[in-house]
Amino acid sequence: MGPVTFNEDTLGYVTIFQNVTMCTVMDCVDTGDKIIFVVGKGEASRAIGRKGETVARVRLLLKRDIQVIEFSEKPEEFVANVFHAYDVKKVEIEDRDGVTHATVTVETTKKGRAIGKEGKNLRMARDLIARHHAIESVSVA
Repeated sequence: MGPVTFNEDTLGYVTIFQNVTMCTVMDCVDTGDKIIFVVGKGEASRAIGRKGETVARVRLLLKRDIQVIEFSEKPEEFVANVFHAYDVKKVEIEDRDGVTHATVTVETTKKGRAIGKEGKNLRMARDLIARHHAIESVSVA
């Protein structure tokens, strides 16, 4: 886990997001089809706004889909926050032959979406989690 770095595009997204939401952005990832912002602990509800109004303003300004994830120092809590949209039931983190692995149990009807087409959502989640915690592998149950 090295320091999180931004390129020119993500730096611009962060500036707009912070100016609109007044929240601290700890990370910003452009996945191609959406921009993911990781905000400070306790700031997700302010970033989203009442009835989603604040994040909707950012979406209009950036003309892109937006996802907000709240940071946590606790690995289990951060993993749960990354998978929040899929109704997380539990998160288990274990060492498997020297590899730190997280198993996320989500609502059964949302498991397919959590994994995504050809594993795209799961890969994105794993990469995002690895940027902030020493977790190298993630599976959805």
